[in-house]
Order: sequence, then structure tokens, then C-alpha cells
Amino acid sequence: MPTHDNTPGHNHQELTYLPVPFPKTPPKPTRLAVLREAVRDWWNRAWDVDGVLYEMWDDVLSAPEDGLRHMAPWLRAVLMTAGVAFVVLMAKAAGDVVMDALHQILTAVPKVQVGVDTSSGVAAVVDQPVRTYIAQHSAGLPVAASTVYTLWLLTGIVGLVLGYLSRNNGVRAMWSGWGAATVFMVWVATPQAGRPVAAGLAVLAWTFLSGFAMRGLTLRRRVGRPARPARVSVKPEIHVQVPAPAPAADQHPHSGCPFRD
Repeated sequence: MPTHDNTPGHNHQELTYLPVPFPKTPPKPTRLAVLREAVRDWWNRAWDVDGVLYEMWDDVLSAPEDGLRHMAPWLRAVLMTAGVAFVVLMAKAAGDVVMDALHQILTAVPKVQVGVDTSSGVAAVVDQPVRTYIAQHSAGLPVAASTVYTLWLLTGIVGLVLGYLSRNNGVRAMWSGWGAATVFMVWVATPQAGRPVAAGLAVLAWTFLSGFAMRGLTLRRRVGRPARPARVSVKPEIHVQVPAPAPAADQHPHSGCPFRD
């Protein structure tokens, strides 16, 4: 029967070094975790006392007391940008409404035909040749002849009214071009027998209306007015202190002598 001897002997080998477990390397964090940690750190630093978000929030809270003039520049820029964007959007919406209404007005005008008696009296001498000329030369255009006639009429009205009110040289130039084009259309579309009379009446009518559209226009050279003297206001509350004259350093001992130097 074998016996087991626990005492160390030459047949037993002692384990001098025990196996040490090798430490495992921790898993590397993912990019999403690193990014989340960086965002969390930036957020905490931004809301510190000297952080960016803290100062911006303080600017927003103090804006009602500071007013538009003394508020933070970045907040003023944001408000101005929002206001400009709002105005642009409103102008675009209003422009669409105006253009739609203008399109309805222009398309509601009756058809312009050659030789149609749409007016009577002296106005027919100018109006009918213009209608005839537009009807003859608007074939093939993407707009109807009635639209072209309405635009011609609106151009004359706008040039007359704005020229009278604004005295702008650009508006006056538009009025002059409109008048010259009207006289040309009357001359071309009027029968040859009455062409000079019709063109002369058109020139007279345009000249009469130019007295209003060209109001204030003069060919004289403006002479500069002399400058007005500046007004000086004297205020009694202003006092100027004049220092007393200093006594002479050297006085003659015989000040009452008539033979002194």
C-alpha cells in the first residue's frame, strides 16, 4: 500500500514561484462615448460663472433694461437679422398679392383691336391711333394687346403723378420718353390725311401735361445764396473774471513829483 509523505524530500519539487495572473487591459471607449464626454465637459464649462452660455444668458436678461442701443452687440445683430428677414418675407408676400391683383386688372381690360371706336371727342384723336398701333404690332408677343395698352396708360399716369410730387429727374425722363413714344404711335397709326393734325394735338396735350410733370424744372443756373451770418447768443449767466493788474515792481519814491521820469 503506497504511503503519502507530506514531508519535503528529495523526490518532491517545491514551487518556488507561484503563477501571477496577467492584468487585462481595459476596453477602449467608443468614439460616441468620447464625444459625449467632451460635449458634457464643454456644457459644464460654458455654464460656469465666466462661461460663454452664462454670459449670453446674462445679456439676454439685461437686454430689457439696457435697451436696443446699449445691449450686447451679438444680441442686437440677431434682432436686426430677424427684423430684416421678417420685412423681406412680408414684402415678398405683399409683392405676390400685388402682382396677382395687377395681373387680374390687366387681363380684365377689353380687347384692343384695330380701328375700334373706344373713345370719342378730342381724346379719340390720340387714343384710337395708340390702340390701333398697339394692336398691329403686338402680334406674337407673350402678352395680350390689352395688357400692353394698359401698361402704356399706367406708365403715363405714374410719370405724371410722380413727376409732380417728387420732382425726380428719372421720373421726368420716363415721362419724356412716354410722350415721345405716344406722339410716334399717333403719327404712324393715323391716316395720312389727318396725320399732322393728330400729331400736333398729341404734342399740345403732352406739352400741357408736362407743365405738371416737369414742375420746378428750370434751365437757369442756380446762383449760390450768400451765407447767413452766424447768430451769437449772449447769455447773462456767463461771467468772465478779469484779473486785477499787478502793482509795479519799481515805484519812484517821489510819486507826486512833476519832474519824475
